[in-house]
This record gives sequence, C-alpha cells and structure tokens, in this order.
Amino acid sequence: MTPDWQLPPGTDRGSWDYVRNRLLADTYDQRLAGTPLLELDLRFAAKHFRMPGRLIDLGCGTGRLIMTFAPRGFDCVGVDLSDGMLDVLRQKAVTAGVAVETLRANLVELDGLGDASFDYAACLFSTLGMIRGREFRARFLQHVARILRPDGVFVLHVHNRAYRGGMGLGKKGKEPGDHTMPQAIGGADLTLHHFSKSEIDRDLREAGFAIRECEPASIHPDGKVRGRWFFPGLRTYGYLIAAEKVACGVA
Repeated sequence: MTPDWQLPPGTDRGSWDYVRNRLLADTYDQRLAGTPLLELDLRFAAKHFRMPGRLIDLGCGTGRLIMTFAPRGFDCVGVDLSDGMLDVLRQKAVTAGVAVETLRANLVELDGLGDASFDYAACLFSTLGMIRGREFRARFLQHVARILRPDGVFVLHVHNRAYRGGMGLGKKGKEPGDHTMPQAIGGADLTLHHFSKSEIDRDLREAGFAIRECEPASIHPDGKVRGRWFFPGLRTYGYLIAAEKVACGVA
C-alpha cells in the first residue's frame, strides 16, 4: 500500500482508493443512471461550448461530457487519475467510432499541458471538491486558466455549503465546507469540499476568470430551485458555473 505521505498532491486515502477502484469504474455509469445533474450539466455546457473547438474534460470519469461533444466535432481530451475510468472511456470511444485523447494525470499536476492550448475546459460533478486543500484547488484553477486560450470558457460544478443549513466551521484536520462520507464500493471515507458562493467566486477571480453565468441547481429532476425567492442560498444543492478566461489574467 502506498503510504499517505507518498500520495499525489491534493489527494488523501479516500480519494486514492476511489480512483484505484476498478469495480467502481466498471459500474459507474450504471450506478449513476438517472441522476438529474448528469443531464443538467451537459445542457449547461452546451450553452457555453457553442461551436466545435478543443475541449479538455478535467476529471472526465467514464467520459459523459466527451462522448457528448466528440461526435459533434469537438477535439476532446479526457484527463483523470483513474486508469479504470479512462479504460471505460476508451472503450466507449472505439464503440462509437470517435477519436478521443486520454491522459492519466493528477489535476493539480498539469504542467505537461501547453499554455493556451484549449478553447474549452470542464470540471463537472463536483470533481473540484475532491481536491483536498484550498492551496491545491487554487493550483488546479491556475492550470485551467493557463491552458485556456484568451476568452476560453471553463464550465464547472460545485456543491453548495449552505444547502439546508450546510457546514460551517471545519472540524479538526478539515477545512470549513469539507464533508466526509462512506464510499459506495469500499475504500476509506471520501471527503468532498462544499463551497460557499462567495468562496467559488473568489477562487475563480483569483485564478484569472470572470463568471459568465452561475446557475443554481436543485435535486429535483429538472434541476430547478423551487421558489427561488425563498432563502435560495439554503435550498440550492449546487452551482453550475461558466467562467471566461480574462485577458492578462485580470478580472
């Protein structure tokens, strides 16, 4: 077993077990079938990825986003730390007859990707929250800004810390907003960071992005927040955000 001190930056035992779980990768699509967010985020991405270009999916999993946009003429690259997830994506691409590129990499160690080499980037299904530590999440966002071309668009999803009262002060060893839960198929408990609206706004701005659209999302099948006038910050399960890279990194 890899000792904790040798785990990749921004990961812990729970996330390391997650990405190395082959059974999880093989059953991932089946287990998440019917989850409302998985359709909502693709529709949101389609609003902002308006014409074919070079698209990178960061934390691509089994390739939901890529297998939606590659057949539409987008030049797609899928990045994930899970060999199993990338294997499933490659199998899907072969079956569909589309060419995709895959890269096994830690999301906070993307130095091998060229500056200004993509038109679009995505980080969906709260993958950003799986990166442990604000320092490492900031490093990831800086990489995204670096690899996007001027005016490039970044679409992401984060969970809302304030949902139904949310999580306030962090417990010992955790940041405010960190939430730990058992994994569905074995492994150490998984910690997922939930964001306040002001926190994700600040993090994106500091990385060199300007927010183009922020759409509150609920757990309802249509993703709509009911009665948005009534404490919407407590009733929003998460946010879908489209951010634009600002020229010279100044927001």
